[in-house]
Amino acid sequence: MTSLNKKWIPKSVLCLRAGYTRRDLISDLIAGLTVGLVALPLATPQAGLYTAVVAGFLISALGGSRLQIGGPTGAFVVIVAGIIVAHGVSGLLMVTMMAGVLLMLMAVTGLGAAVKYIPRPVTIGFTNGIAILIASTQIKDFLGLDTGVVPSEFVLRMRLLLDNLVSVHWPTLVLAISSLLIILLLPGLTKRVPGSIVALVLATLAVAVFKLPVETIGSKFGGIPTGLPHVSVPQFRPELIVPLLPAAVTVAMLAAIESLLSAVVADGMSGDKHNSNVELLAQGIANVAVPLVGGVPSTGAIARTATNIRSGARTPVSGMVHALTLLVILLVAANLARFIPLATLAAILFVVAYNMSEWREVRTILKLSKADIIVWVMTFALTVLADLTVAVEIGMLMAALLYIYRVSQTTTVAPVTEEYIEDGRPHVLQDKLLPPYVLVLRVHGPFLFGATEKLSEATVDVESLPPVVILRLRNMTAIDATGLHELEKLAARLRATGRTLLLCGARSQPEQFLRQSPFLRYLGEENMLPHVEAALSRAREVYEGRVGDPTSH
Repeated sequence: MTSLNKKWIPKSVLCLRAGYTRRDLISDLIAGLTVGLVALPLATPQAGLYTAVVAGFLISALGGSRLQIGGPTGAFVVIVAGIIVAHGVSGLLMVTMMAGVLLMLMAVTGLGAAVKYIPRPVTIGFTNGIAILIASTQIKDFLGLDTGVVPSEFVLRMRLLLDNLVSVHWPTLVLAISSLLIILLLPGLTKRVPGSIVALVLATLAVAVFKLPVETIGSKFGGIPTGLPHVSVPQFRPELIVPLLPAAVTVAMLAAIESLLSAVVADGMSGDKHNSNVELLAQGIANVAVPLVGGVPSTGAIARTATNIRSGARTPVSGMVHALTLLVILLVAANLARFIPLATLAAILFVVAYNMSEWREVRTILKLSKADIIVWVMTFALTVLADLTVAVEIGMLMAALLYIYRVSQTTTVAPVTEEYIEDGRPHVLQDKLLPPYVLVLRVHGPFLFGATEKLSEATVDVESLPPVVILRLRNMTAIDATGLHELEKLAARLRATGRTLLLCGARSQPEQFLRQSPFLRYLGEENMLPHVEAALSRAREVYEGRVGDPTSH
């Protein structure tokens, strides 16, 4: 098979080829069932459920992300409502299909690879903001507040919730807290069954048997549809192509940004690496297919993806199980599903929001440069207070300006002196013997977002590397938070296999950046060397100590 064909193989096929075990299947079944139940109220009403089934299955089966969950998301609500008002439901179906075609064109032309230019502070700020938004939308259901319609804007939503705290519904709160305790405490007793499933099943049975006076999926949405969706080809109206093109471009761009950001977040949570173009192709196919069942635009769903990962998913099979779970509910369990209490679902999503928030990463960001902190703060604030798309756009603009600034700061003009020549001698590799237990890698140029994946590509097969890896930074002119994160990942991968990472020859900006981060404490001060000569000496110490240690054999 040619390398060109391999680039377009879905992750599901790659995972199944790599050896799919019974343990993988069990983990995927549990995770898929969990995320399917969590997705039920998020995908309601009817059009959303059918979209979650069709798009959820196709995106997992054909996509380039190992653990991405696809389906309808809140980001499209305003756009969808505007299209329906202006052009009706038939116009929405056309827009969705046109957006799907645009997404496939983006994939074929390679635009999906542009996701690597999203810097770490932007993805962390976006993830933190999404976690806050998810949690804030669940407060009403967790407390059982009587607020009426809750605004979509964060500030207005929080103000309304605070004004109505006196309307707490105590049976709902007791059920929500009980569900939360089960979710948090059950893993300490057994990890075979996720606490979220146990809490959901017990709460649903309690509501159905004891007729608890709490809000459920049935009471809020009037139940869910039963049976398979009616498949029909939407009416095609050629005269609407041009008027609908701006809306189609907006939907396609939003779907691309949200799905690829969700895939990046999933990579960060799972340690995997997605294929951006294959993911966009799957998103395009899904958006062409969902109008056939009267569905709405779909994309990668960060909350459901995080739930999937935290529930122990191993492969895209979990995403397909999630879609099949919703299908089974539509076919045979719709009557029981209407008893699912919203308070328990809120408890599950509180835990998901906390787990996906990556607050530990915030501590690292706050120890970096002021510019990185500003990019993170702006992305986080705009995600929460404004709009997801605006947050990414502004964050990327600021990161681009920061990139230009950092590159400009690396340019120097100075005379060559005797001291400069002498200082450079220990850095020279000529006439130095590289022992077989050492691999020396060099980074040439700025190690900033957009270039960092080259390091992971050079060390993709960790098991084939020698015991000591020296990363030579003599020609690395600059580093940012994304570059630092790549070094952290490499150090962790090497340590997990009993190997050691050494850094040597860092220039002023990279050295200062590394020393102000927690990474150097993880690496070890003794493994940060001034030049390659000292690094080779340290490598010999490490190797001889390793050989002399009986536990290393």
